Amino acid sequence: MTADDKADMKAKFREALEKKNAKHHASAAGAEHDGSEKSHGANGPTGAREFRRKSG
Repeated sequence: MTADDKADMKAKFREALEKKNAKHHASAAGAEHDGSEKSHGANGPTGAREFRRKSG
């Protein structure tokens, strides 16, 4: 593999990464959201407690 091949591959990866970041990380400056963001508070408490019997 020559130095030109390595540089070309790095450029391709960098371009793909920039494209990915532009697609998934919409800026707050009025960009439309595509719905791929995680919902906030999804892992919080549900309000219903679960009671278990002690085993010992």
